[in-house]
Amino acid sequence: MTDQQTYQITRRTAAEYDPEVRARLERDAKEIIARYPKPRSALLPMLHLVQSVDGHITQAGIDFCAEMLDITSAQVTGVATFYTQYKKAPVGEYHVGVCINTLCAVMGGDQIWEELSAHVGVGHDEATEDGKVSLERIECNAACDFAPVMTVNWEFFDNMTPEKAKELVDDLRAGKQVLPSRGPGRLCTWKEASRVLAGFPDGLAHEGVQAGPESLRGLELARERGWTAPSADADHEQSHEPVQAGEVSDPPPNEPGKPIGGDVKPGSQEGRNQ
Repeated sequence: MTDQQTYQITRRTAAEYDPEVRARLERDAKEIIARYPKPRSALLPMLHLVQSVDGHITQAGIDFCAEMLDITSAQVTGVATFYTQYKKAPVGEYHVGVCINTLCAVMGGDQIWEELSAHVGVGHDEATEDGKVSLERIECNAACDFAPVMTVNWEFFDNMTPEKAKELVDDLRAGKQVLPSRGPGRLCTWKEASRVLAGFPDGLAHEGVQAGPESLRGLELARERGWTAPSADADHEQSHEPVQAGEVSDPPPNEPGKPIGGDVKPGSQEGRNQ
């Protein structure tokens, strides 16, 4: 079993950061913390910040976050080990995610994963020996209209096939320029992407196609056919309105397995049961 196959966090202390790195981290951390009414609310972007320096979550990063936010290292660790975007071991310079959720799987996502993993020789959250590429099974990339989809450092690669996936990874490892299907005119590194997630924009957010034709098809159909949303009727009681205290009553007795009798307010629990 390699170090990247373990679920352990690199053990270091925050004091081991070089003075220059530590000073830069403190400056950025103070900027992040200032965005929130309570310091501990800044933990998520702070974890992205230390990941942008170390490439994954280290004990140094955990201790730094705890110190800056005045919480315990155990509290930081609990959050860092809960969310999948925080990596417990080094990942590649280009972290490749393959969606294997329902629609992508139906469209070939499972096959893409199997062939790509075999081609690269690494599994979930594992990196190649050259440190260029790592793979991750993604439960949903939120791009079903372009299924099957992959991401590289969270940039989209749409309508993929096993052959296109293997070519993509080979190009990344060879240092060739690779551009996402939708997005900016260059592909950032894993550390750069982590810094953006920490709240420090790289100026590329508005480059490229923001929503492709597939995403806009429903809107185009509505416009072509003159479809509009129903107008809101302020005087009409909607079923999603909360039940008022005076409208709640005990339902009449009923036999198990049979509908509840009597009048019930639409949208109430009694109404849904009926």
